[in-house]
Amino acid sequence: MPTKDLIQKIEEKRGSKVITYLTSDRQGPVNAKIAMDIIPVISNQLRKIGKVEKIDLFLHSTGGDTMVPWRLVSMIREYCRQFSVLIPYKAHSAATMISLGADEIVMSDLSELSPIDPSTANVFNPGDPKNPQNKIPISVEDVMAYFDLAKNKFGIKNDEDLTKIFNKFVESDPQIHPLALGNVNRTHNLIRILAQRLLKSQANPMADEEVESIVNDLTEKLYSHQYLIGRKEAKEDLGIKTIKFADEDLAGLMTELYKEYEKEMKLGVLWNPEIELGENQAINKKEYKIAYIESLAMANYFELILEYKKGQVPMTQPTTQGPIQIPQERVMWRVVGQGWKGN
Repeated sequence: MPTKDLIQKIEEKRGSKVITYLTSDRQGPVNAKIAMDIIPVISNQLRKIGKVEKIDLFLHSTGGDTMVPWRLVSMIREYCRQFSVLIPYKAHSAATMISLGADEIVMSDLSELSPIDPSTANVFNPGDPKNPQNKIPISVEDVMAYFDLAKNKFGIKNDEDLTKIFNKFVESDPQIHPLALGNVNRTHNLIRILAQRLLKSQANPMADEEVESIVNDLTEKLYSHQYLIGRKEAKEDLGIKTIKFADEDLAGLMTELYKEYEKEMKLGVLWNPEIELGENQAINKKEYKIAYIESLAMANYFELILEYKKGQVPMTQPTTQGPIQIPQERVMWRVVGQGWKGN
C-alpha cells in the first residue's frame, strides 16, 4: 500500500496529522543520522499542515546530533496542542530524546528506545593508531565507569590516589588530552539538561524527582549504549508515564508503514561496493534514499549519489627480501551528489 494511504489511515485512527521521519541504518556510507538540516524541511511540512490539535511524528532512527531534539520538539509544539511520537521500530539515542519531549510515546511490541549517553569526538581526542587522521570517539559513560570502578569497586577515596588514577587515565596510550575529558564532562551535563527540559516540556510534566530518575537511568544506570529498551520496561521500570501501548490495529498500521519505507530505502540490505558496481562494469553511478520526511501535504527525501569504479590499489606484501608493493584491483567509491529533494 502506498505510504500516503497508510499515513491517512493512521491520521483517521488517531485524529491527528502525521509527519514521518526515518533515517537509514544500513552499514557503509548509505546511512543517515539525525541532523540539524531537517529543521527547515520539517518547518516547511508544518507550514503546509498549519496549526492543528494533534501532530504525530512517526519516527525511526538510530540517533545522531543531540542538539536537534530540543530544537525539533519546540518547533513542532508551535503547531499543535498535543504532540505524540509513534515508534514503529528503532528510536535510539537522539531519537529517544525526541520521544522524551512528546506527550505520548506510542510503541508496539517491536518498538525500542535506548540510553542517551553519547560518544564525543573533537580535535583533542586521541588519534586512531590505524589511521592517524581519524580521532577515536570517547564514550561519556566509559569515562564515568572508569572513575566509578576506582572509587566504588576498589574503594579508592583519598585525593592523592584519585589524582594518580586520573593521571594514569590521561597518560594512557593513545594519550587522552585533558581537554578531551573536559569535553566529555560538558557533553554529559548538556545531555542531562536537554533531557530534563524535554521531559518538562510535556503538556502534563512529571514531578522533578520522576524526571531526575528517568534522566539518571538513561544517562548513567544502563551502562551500555547498546542496551535496548522495550515498551514494558520503559513504562514500568523506568517510569516513563507517557508510554502508550499501540492497540493491534494501530501496531499493524505502524509496522506496515515502516515496511514500505524499509523497501524504498533498502534497510537491512547489505552494502557491498562490488555488488553496487555491478557485474562486468568498470564504472557505475547509483542513487540512494537515506532519509525520509513525509506527510499528506508533501514528501521529502535525502538523496545520496555514489560513483563506483574499479582501480588499482598498492598493497604491502611481506617477502623474504622485505615488504614489497603489489597492485591489487579494488572497487573504489566516492560521493558525487547529496541533498534534500521534495515534491
